[in-house]
Amino acid sequence: MIKSRYKPGGFDLAVKKARAGRGVFAKEDIPKGVCVLEYVGRTLSKKEEYTSRSRYLFEVTKRKTIDGWNKRNTARYINHSCKPNCEVEIYKKRVFVFSLRRIKVGEELGYNYGKSYFEAFLKPIGCRCLKCMSEKKWAKVQAKELKDKALKKKKKMA
Repeated sequence: MIKSRYKPGGFDLAVKKARAGRGVFAKEDIPKGVCVLEYVGRTLSKKEEYTSRSRYLFEVTKRKTIDGWNKRNTARYINHSCKPNCEVEIYKKRVFVFSLRRIKVGEELGYNYGKSYFEAFLKPIGCRCLKCMSEKKWAKVQAKELKDKALKKKKKMA
């Protein structure tokens, strides 16, 4: 029996804090060109596609959109990257995440979400991927966010 290319490898991954909320990180080396995860979720009706507020919608075909909001869908935590180490492949109306190169232990997984998602959701707030934001700039963003939180908390208490 031939092993399917579209079978996730069962890699040890961790969901933890990342630059853009939560992210998926490799807890072991992942070789180049392997299936890492499958993006899973409930198939939405056409009406639900237009009324859903979920940010985890994945259009598989013109007739099939998956809502991957369920927290058991580890692939939902993979963040956008302008210099991705993963890519998405659609096979038999299912969504699979493949490694584009070797991914080292501790490295965050990322794939390019595409122009329409980027324009609608990421561009207005600014991309926080490693390619777009240096460590120095990221540290400034974090400091500002902490300061803003503290001010907000102080105003609530007053």
